[in-house]
Amino acid sequence: MSLRSVSAVSRLALALLLVLVAALPVAAQVTIFSPFNVAEAMDQGVKKSAGVPYADGERKKLDVYRPLKGGGPAPVVMFIYGGSWRAGDRFEYEFVGRALAAAGFVVVVPDYRLWPEVRYPEFLEDNAQAMKWVEDNIKGYGGDPRRFFLAGHSAGAYNAVMLGLDRSFQREYGVTMPVRGIAGISGPYNFYPFEYDQVRDTFGPAPNPEGTQPINLVTPDAPPIFLASGTADPIVRVENSRALADKLRASNVWVTEKYYEGFGHLEPVLALGAMLRFRMPVLQDMVDFFQTFGAFPSGTPRPVFTPDPPEDRMTALIRQMDEVLAPIGGRRNE
Repeated sequence: MSLRSVSAVSRLALALLLVLVAALPVAAQVTIFSPFNVAEAMDQGVKKSAGVPYADGERKKLDVYRPLKGGGPAPVVMFIYGGSWRAGDRFEYEFVGRALAAAGFVVVVPDYRLWPEVRYPEFLEDNAQAMKWVEDNIKGYGGDPRRFFLAGHSAGAYNAVMLGLDRSFQREYGVTMPVRGIAGISGPYNFYPFEYDQVRDTFGPAPNPEGTQPINLVTPDAPPIFLASGTADPIVRVENSRALADKLRASNVWVTEKYYEGFGHLEPVLALGAMLRFRMPVLQDMVDFFQTFGAFPSGTPRPVFTPDPPEDRMTALIRQMDEVLAPIGGRRNE
């Protein structure tokens, strides 16, 4: 990729960011996800409860999103964000919480401790603590803990799948509610031996490194799993999802695979939000999977997700970025 191309991408990305964050409060923290968390770019009809403690500690807080309209207890999704186990904040994923809440779910997005404060398995323990909070408290937010699902993106997908495959974390914190299904988006499930410093920093001290890998923990009693990935992901190779899917299928565990042709690492999670949903049906695919496993037993109507992009200046900038990025969209960092 030439320096000229890099410059063009940077200018377009900056232009998009400036256009969309203009509506943010002055005190708001601006990140790469900020354009997707502008009110006009998110789903409406959702109530947010922010900064709810689930255990002692600054990083042990969560946000809850719930639909304003509902006819009884709703299914629950706990969404775990990614960031290579060393970055990420729950406020960055408001667009995900609102998307799933608008589809009829009560959504929990927890923070958890990150490297270098912690290493494997402590971030998994934090997420298990958040699950216990859900079991004990989610009824007060209109959720039904008997219809509980896990979901995550990237490192968060790893966390979600690990919590479903290694039940010791649930047992340690007294979680007894069943996990009806797990949705992993762009997740790493088979990355030992550890190739990169950031992975070695996080997982290297584990006494049994093979035991940190979801692909090695599949048993016939694993919950149903939905695996989604962009085929041109240069960060987490799509083979991670395919290999785990093969292992699940060989153990007679239900697995649903969705691969989005030509897309990379961030696009699938960004497409959960209202602004980029036209690019791929990942939200519809995930909700359909949850519905297969009892999310809405009474057939509660769900929103219709149209594939038509919004025709405004934001979309024009996104299209320009796509045109610049298209020549490298299929390249891989092998």
